[in-house]
Amino acid sequence: MTARLLLVRHGETVWHAENRYAGTSDIALTERGHRQARALAHWARGREIDAVACSPLSRARHTAEPAATALSLVPEVVEDLREMDFGWGEGRTLAEMEAEDPAAVRAFRDDPETGAFPGSERPGEAAARAVAALRRLAAAHPDRTVLVVAHNSLLRTALCTLLGIPVGHYRTVFPRLDNAAVTEIGVDGDRTALRSLNVPTTDIVLTDGATGGTRP
Repeated sequence: MTARLLLVRHGETVWHAENRYAGTSDIALTERGHRQARALAHWARGREIDAVACSPLSRARHTAEPAATALSLVPEVVEDLREMDFGWGEGRTLAEMEAEDPAAVRAFRDDPETGAFPGSERPGEAAARAVAALRRLAAAHPDRTVLVVAHNSLLRTALCTLLGIPVGHYRTVFPRLDNAAVTEIGVDGDRTALRSLNVPTTDIVLTDGATGGTRP
């Protein structure tokens, strides 16, 4: 029995607006990020969504909560949906790291699995725990729909593993997931179907006059 998982990247944070690696650092949403969360709730309201799950990091929880409220659901916090730990890269931009150690950044760009930042969690390790968590959610909700709010790198590595793509290719195959956009997969045991990718939910006009999901 196939479960529908609606995978969503959290709203914008200050670090993501500056292209900094947030990883496991608990960085708050910007006001724009909160507006993206409200737009996701507007999108979710009235849809047939049976459960909401999210990462324990506040940026994911605060993105999931408005949608859960709109659906009269309580979000399930799943520890294994936390973002990848970027070690040396936490809180830094690639340009800053490249200025300090260009060889390390070159290795990461060539293959983020074999060239993972010093002290970081390897993408394959992050993908393994994320995939296990997603499959547990699917098994708990057969023939139902679950909204899952997590993180850009974690979800991309998980998608690679679920779809049989080498995890080291996650940055090229899935260049990025936009804030509050939905990627739908169908999960039935160890079989996964990609049904849609990076579909905007913030197509309503935000209060600053810009549509959401356009910035890193």
